Amino acid sequence: MKITVLTLFPEMFSDFLHTSIIGRSLDRGLAEVEFVQIRDFAHDNYKHVDDSPFGGGAGMVMKPQPVLDALYSVKTEQSYTLLMSPAGEPFSQKKAHEFAGKDHLIFLCGHYEGLDYRINSHVDECVSIGDYVLTGGELPAMVIMDSVIRLLRGSITAGSTEEESHENGLLEYPQYTQPADYNGDRVPDVLLSGNHAKIREWRILQSLLITREKRPDLFAKHELTKEEKKILDKYEKEQNG
Repeated sequence: MKITVLTLFPEMFSDFLHTSIIGRSLDRGLAEVEFVQIRDFAHDNYKHVDDSPFGGGAGMVMKPQPVLDALYSVKTEQSYTLLMSPAGEPFSQKKAHEFAGKDHLIFLCGHYEGLDYRINSHVDECVSIGDYVLTGGELPAMVIMDSVIRLLRGSITAGSTEEESHENGLLEYPQYTQPADYNGDRVPDVLLSGNHAKIREWRILQSLLITREKRPDLFAKHELTKEEKKILDKYEKEQNG
């Protein structure tokens, strides 16, 4: 996969690209990342990329010319362009999988008060990582890049992502490791039993209960499988005596 980041602040990505799973994935050639400095495409001597908004208002808005010239300097028929925007579609694990299947992702990172709205018609999708506002699109781009790169084959151990939170619409079950008893706080006995069928049942139940408690919105949208319904019904009967 090729990733291109259009930004005014490429230095923000320095440590991110050389750390942990992301750094190893890039070293293995699973993805390549390039940066395009939007300011290089400004025509005036002072390299201005922004101006005051028409109609008045606070802040400065990034102009279409340097942004679009930067975009079309790298965009091809295989490219898929993502504009980081608090007004975009919410990012999700489903979208992470969709983006991981692209040959070339272009991340367009705005700054200041935002981008001239005419730029929106030149991108494939506007994406938001949450209902809040940041100073620029660089941090959202890093979040999405991290989520996407780790899904590329060879980035992490095969199967490691299959039971993670949001992969099946539910939150993940609790995980434990050594020691089995830490200052009287014990790991659930079922995990030490060696009974894989019981362990699987426990994990499914915990995933359902945690999602129902912490994210009732996700639980309401989740269509229970026959196995999940059977496990949850059994639990409810036990709880009700």
